[in-house]
Amino acid sequence: MHRLFIAIDFPEDVREALANICFGVPAAKWVSKDQLHLTLRFVGDADDTLFSDIEETLHDVNASRFCLTLKGVGYFPPRKKPNVLWVGIEPCEPLMVLRDEIEGLMEELGLEPETRKYHPHLTLARLRPEAPLPKITGFLAANNLFKAENVPIPEFHLYSSVLMPAGAVHSIEESYQLL
Repeated sequence: MHRLFIAIDFPEDVREALANICFGVPAAKWVSKDQLHLTLRFVGDADDTLFSDIEETLHDVNASRFCLTLKGVGYFPPRKKPNVLWVGIEPCEPLMVLRDEIEGLMEELGLEPETRKYHPHLTLARLRPEAPLPKITGFLAANNLFKAENVPIPEFHLYSSVLMPAGAVHSIEESYQLL
């Protein structure tokens, strides 16, 4: 069985800039800079046949290269005690076109449609319940103006994910160039 997701990676300089803000909140499990990504579609568990079908079907994506702007920080869930810290993505039509095309292809393969509204973001940290709220709000205030502009997106990837005691380990299974 393979645990799969489809995502965009970022250039080293952007990952380095993100890694440089990932501190200051006790009880935060920060995402390593090598694991930072923008999820387009979480697939979940797939047997060998579905894995092969997904790997092949994603070659049919017909979307253009584009640039993204990462902007600001926030948390999930809204209006409750935070359990995830994230960096936001400014609205970007080409990103939504790519995401919608991938979603359509996954549904054609028989996967259940994603029911949650797509909120593009990069997870920076998962917070344990004991994370102190003043430190969280301090992190949000200190990094609210974070911005990385005109980040080129030339490709996306099919990832596998293996859950380990220290956290998930992600591996690229296949890369797909955008036009």
